[in-house]
Amino acid sequence: MVIKDVIGIDVGKLKNEACIHNSQLKLQFDNTSKGYKELINWTNKNIKQNLSNILFAFEHTGLYSYSLSVFLTEQCMMFVVIPGLELKRSMGIVRGKDDKIDAKRIALYAYQKRESLELFKLPKQEIVQIKRHLSLREKLVKQRAGYKASLTEYTLFLKKKENQTLFDVHKKMIAELTKQIDKTEKELDQLVNANQHLKQMFDLITSINGVGKQTALFMIAFTNGFTQFKSWRKFASYCGIAPFPNRSGISIRGRTKVSNLANKKLKSLLDLCAKSAIQSNPEMRIYYHRRIEEGKSKMGTINIIRNKLLARIFAVVDRKTPYVQVKKYAA
Repeated sequence: MVIKDVIGIDVGKLKNEACIHNSQLKLQFDNTSKGYKELINWTNKNIKQNLSNILFAFEHTGLYSYSLSVFLTEQCMMFVVIPGLELKRSMGIVRGKDDKIDAKRIALYAYQKRESLELFKLPKQEIVQIKRHLSLREKLVKQRAGYKASLTEYTLFLKKKENQTLFDVHKKMIAELTKQIDKTEKELDQLVNANQHLKQMFDLITSINGVGKQTALFMIAFTNGFTQFKSWRKFASYCGIAPFPNRSGISIRGRTKVSNLANKKLKSLLDLCAKSAIQSNPEMRIYYHRRIEEGKSKMGTINIIRNKLLARIFAVVDRKTPYVQVKKYAA
């Protein structure tokens, strides 16, 4: 892979800004198929290089950048999708906000890191659909929780006869949201069951005691079908459960701890899995209580169990055989 020039793109909802690193030429184009074609024509006109030697780089902005990713994949172009935090940290001290300058900075960062950046591979459509449905379900669950909390407060402090409409609307909203959550979950089941490979991964993950349906779906979605992360340790870092040292020189001797830079949803799910495993898995229960009796930290022990479960998830998917609870068969 020989990269001779980089085009940085600041992606917006309606308009995108592009900047060629070497010539510093700039273009504003629509965030539509027509705009993307304009970008390619402009690139051909202003860069005297083969398109196979040009790297496109832009920030991950979810739905706004997805169509651009699809277009560049269809055109067989090289491109990278860079996390927003990574770009923000690379810019140093920045004052103000300007899309043209942001496109220039993206181009500079990608050019400097061109040898180490990994090209983006578009997830399969089934994975994209699973991720979108999981996001929808999470929003619906949060909204239902809000209505439930309000209804509980009304029940405690208001008289139902004097506020009948208030109570009825909240109950109907809770019922409707529950209905839509069930509908979303059924759609998720259909997406998994319709694909033999995804169904196999789902069954393997849920064969581990303590790991439930939601965790399995999130794992499949955020590992891109277990192709995006090379090892469970890298994914543990992404989830925020990998311990890191906190030492420097002779004065700083802090305890090892996890980083706050993490996918908080996956961290929360793995925490629930660990606590569930302590209750339902004899092996994990014995391990947990033994460490507590030795005076070890409860949260530290739970974090170890999180990592054990994550390692098992990657192991069963890798070897394509369900997890066997050895403790159950012990004499």
